[in-house]
Amino acid sequence: MPAVSKGDGMRGLAVFISDIRNCKSKEAEIKRINKELANIRSKFKGDKALDGYSKKKYVCKLLFIFLLGHDIDFGHMEAVNLLSSNKYTEKQIGYLFISVLVNSNSDLIRLINNAIKNDLSSRNPTFMNLALHCIANVGSREMAEAFASEIPRILVAGDTMDSVKQSAALCLLRLNRTSPDLVPMGEWTARVVHLLNDQHLGVVTAATSLITTLAQKSPDDFKTSISLAVARLSRIVTSACIDLQDYTYYFVAAPWLSVKLLRLLQCYPPPEDAALRSRLTECLETILNKAQEPPKSKKVQHSNAKNAVLFEAISLIIHHDSEPTLLVRACNQLGQFLQHRETNLRYLALESMCTLASSEFSHEAVKTHMETVINALKTERDVSVRQRAVDLLYAMCDRSNSKQIVAEMLSYLETADYSIREEIVLKVAILAEKYAVDYTCEEVWYRVIQIVINRDDVQGYAAKTVFEALQAPACHENLVKVGGYILGEFGNLIAGDSRSSPLVQFNLLHSKFHLCSVPTRALLLSAYIKFINLFPEVKGTIQDVLRSDSQLRNADVELQQRAVEYLRLSCIASTDILATVLEEMPPFPERESSILAKLKKKKGSMNVPDIDDSRKNMNGNGNGNVEHNNNEPSEITTKSPASVVAALIPTNRPRPTSASPIMLSAGIMTASHPFTDLLNLNSPPATGGGSLLVDVFADFSSQTPADVCEENFSRFVCKNNGVLYENQLLQIGLKSEYRQNLGRMYVFYGNKTSTQFISFTSSSLTSFPQLTVHAKPVEPVIEGGAQMQQIFNIECVTDFTEAPVLNIQFKYGGALQNIAVKLPVMLNKFFQPTEMNSQEFFQRWKQLGAPQQEVQKIFKSQHPMDSDVTKAKIIGFGVALLEGVDPNPANFVGAGVIHTKTTQVGCLLRLEPNTQAQMYRLTLRTSRESVSQRLCDLLSDQF
Repeated sequence: MPAVSKGDGMRGLAVFISDIRNCKSKEAEIKRINKELANIRSKFKGDKALDGYSKKKYVCKLLFIFLLGHDIDFGHMEAVNLLSSNKYTEKQIGYLFISVLVNSNSDLIRLINNAIKNDLSSRNPTFMNLALHCIANVGSREMAEAFASEIPRILVAGDTMDSVKQSAALCLLRLNRTSPDLVPMGEWTARVVHLLNDQHLGVVTAATSLITTLAQKSPDDFKTSISLAVARLSRIVTSACIDLQDYTYYFVAAPWLSVKLLRLLQCYPPPEDAALRSRLTECLETILNKAQEPPKSKKVQHSNAKNAVLFEAISLIIHHDSEPTLLVRACNQLGQFLQHRETNLRYLALESMCTLASSEFSHEAVKTHMETVINALKTERDVSVRQRAVDLLYAMCDRSNSKQIVAEMLSYLETADYSIREEIVLKVAILAEKYAVDYTCEEVWYRVIQIVINRDDVQGYAAKTVFEALQAPACHENLVKVGGYILGEFGNLIAGDSRSSPLVQFNLLHSKFHLCSVPTRALLLSAYIKFINLFPEVKGTIQDVLRSDSQLRNADVELQQRAVEYLRLSCIASTDILATVLEEMPPFPERESSILAKLKKKKGSMNVPDIDDSRKNMNGNGNGNVEHNNNEPSEITTKSPASVVAALIPTNRPRPTSASPIMLSAGIMTASHPFTDLLNLNSPPATGGGSLLVDVFADFSSQTPADVCEENFSRFVCKNNGVLYENQLLQIGLKSEYRQNLGRMYVFYGNKTSTQFISFTSSSLTSFPQLTVHAKPVEPVIEGGAQMQQIFNIECVTDFTEAPVLNIQFKYGGALQNIAVKLPVMLNKFFQPTEMNSQEFFQRWKQLGAPQQEVQKIFKSQHPMDSDVTKAKIIGFGVALLEGVDPNPANFVGAGVIHTKTTQVGCLLRLEPNTQAQMYRLTLRTSRESVSQRLCDLLSDQF
């Protein structure tokens, strides 16, 4: 680049910039800019022609004004004129202005392209570089059309200087990204590969970036780059720092080029040539060995460069997935980073190990770090690192550790961040579906049936597999369902073997008949009629079974009806009719696992999801009856099976902690009646004094309000989950979450009876403006044994003392029920814990020393004085428990900030127990007197 002479220093520009910096206000700056714009406009429109220096100076001023955020609508033509100058500084400013201010759709593009074409053909390396930089910066389609064929020629020309080759390679890379269809693939592609052997490492670096992008689009055209990339990488890895002195960064030889070469090699499978493969393996082993060496510098730049090459090498090892030794070494190396003090390294290690876990060679090595990953899940402060830990636990899960991993995920779910809870539940559901053996849910075998029906290539294998599995003395009932369904459809595929002849298949299925529940027996009867269609030779045997008194006179109506209808169908129908009625099931519409669908559907659903909803997709009709074939599992027509996903703590409906069967069966209990009796005509009459005549037009709001129940209110001061209210009809549980001044409460209404609750309403009443509570509407009917959820969104406007009241009204047995419960929304729920050391705590304690800021209370202990329980209660209260702050180790010290919409209130507390006298002294200091008194009252009642 030519040197800039003293005469090129633009004094007028320096003065203008100085004036702008000295402006005291925005108005003064705008005034100075407008004055300068008027001056520049007059100069450009004046009669006197401007010389190159003046044009450059004024164009620079316009560029500076634009960078300050002001619009520029003139001067573009003057900048284009600067491109024709033979002075470097004038041409440079012209190109800079165009790169920044000229739109790709500008009318000046044609003039600019002509100037660029002249500079590219000038063979002046400085002018060529300026032109190539401008093309890359603008990157418009017009420029790509004009120069896409010219730039490759410059790149591979033998007389092109190294600096121009670098610019040409990067410019072509930019055009390929913006307009890939305009970059031609020709003979130059073979020649550009040889730039990897160039002596100038800058050219090699730029060429590697270009080849990597082109190889992703046309890998066959750049296969020859593999050997050259390995050779170049080998020279870099084995070289000393002094060998590549100009390209050594903090004692790491050419780290950027090494990373780019490793990425290029990831575009292809492992080399087939043994010598080349061995050389690449040596390079990767050398990189792993260097990672174990003591650092040559304590600077962070050294470790960053070294680790960048290491992680890219590990990515290549994972991509090839062919060298067990390298994979295990990579896993061990990543394991060392799992406890590194640098958060970014822990994140990258977890992310890379997720991929390693999918390799058969390194899966066992990854599993050895399970305890470390679980510990990271519990202790990491960064939520993104915890999310990667969840991903890794999911990836390393197999039959040997599935129980432990699922248990850890469920345990962590209680305290997990809102942003990853949905993903955790999704992963837990998938793992449970994949590895559950003894307790396979209905969802799983539905999904198995769908896959087998839809894939012709697995039907024979599935029939053989279930036939062999059914021969076990004890079989899970869901296995019998799958076996009956698959053998009824595809038993003919294995009937050619005498060991699985039609009669053997039938006898095997029928041997399980008496051990199964009614729905499974109904399915097996459907399989038997299918057998008559598939295997006429067993028709007599099956008809004898259908004729037996145990079937025709069965106490269950469903079994009796099926036996009668199937028997008559087999007797009077011709072979053609049987084949038509009992033809093979058509493929199901492709859909994802019903577990995945349910979890994704949670965002738009307030109520516990019903299995019937997902079944409609499988069956194609709304009432659950099968239109495809009589061989559909009978549960679909008789009842809704339990949903494992709903019982696995759905993310949008966290369940309260309770030992009650009602609260622990969220989503499992379903309606036995398909239609809701809005007038409750089918319900039994009310006992006691309830009237048999129901006034369906009665106004609930006019009813006498119930007494507010506060029995369990104080239990929720230091916890967020539990049973709030319970009587012989209804159980109310809740789980709440708070973040700063906002909260969300999930309230669960459990119907403990076998009768519907109708006209169900629930609302929160707050008569004070300090707290805002918005309740989402609920369904008017709760079926017997079912549970319903309601969400309350809460906002703390300012500090408050009263709690909102939850009013519930419904009809049961013709009688109106009215319940009022105080919702446990207290001021301490809006705490954010604050960590402090001893010096900071007592300094702040002294600042809050005003009499009105302190509240102290001495009270008798109501419970055994256990230090662990006390700690748990203080943490549950919402403050940070500060260890080692108080000089007396028996005292408890905490700090936090109450967040409201209008302000924030800092709070310090000190609890001094006297075990001999069974007394406590509680001292609270806050910046607001009312807050101190309220918090003291709430916390003192807990001990």
